[in-house]
Amino acid sequence: MAVTAAMVKELREKTGAGMLDCKKALEEANGDVTKASEILREKGLAAAANKAGRIATEGAVGSYIHAGGRIGVLVEVNCETDFVAKTDQFQQLVKDIAMQISASSPRYVRREEVPTEDIEKEREILKAQALNEGKPEKIVEKMVEGRLSKFYEEFCLMEQAFIKDPDKTISQLLNEKISTIGENISIRRFVRFELGEGLEKKVDNFVEEVMAQAKMQ
Repeated sequence: MAVTAAMVKELREKTGAGMLDCKKALEEANGDVTKASEILREKGLAAAANKAGRIATEGAVGSYIHAGGRIGVLVEVNCETDFVAKTDQFQQLVKDIAMQISASSPRYVRREEVPTEDIEKEREILKAQALNEGKPEKIVEKMVEGRLSKFYEEFCLMEQAFIKDPDKTISQLLNEKISTIGENISIRRFVRFELGEGLEKKVDNFVEEVMAQAKMQ
């Protein structure tokens, strides 16, 4: 099938890849835009993997305030050059990551950061849950590992589903941006504040309050 300019334009809008790359991918996919998109993604992820080892010391500290000031986030996202750090595309990525942290409350950036004692504690809890459910002991360990993966998906930022596109993880989002921007990008650290978090809220005893008011009269 002949590759037309309209097909190239559609693929560019869909993937953000360069015109020549889109044309080559469409030719390889015999004009199938969906397949061409997959080809570009595979090549892009391969290219991203090569860039991921490069040192990234520039970047930006982004912030996000949500719910009328009840939740606040600071996140450091690194790239290789100051030029890229100032681009709208990178700044939008930083903002999206900050919003992700605000909405999804991760505890760690990546699973390698989870303390060993936390993992073992979680394993014990999951094992006890499986046994209490009456699961045979011979399959409990396999179940625990499966549920531990869910733990990582919930609490490790890189493994969370992207709130703007749940079909991709934050790790996949980062790889796509690395491929598009052409520099290594990494999320170094973050902090999330939620108003009143960790504080014990005072619960007034209504009866005692009424009695106290009565004594004052």
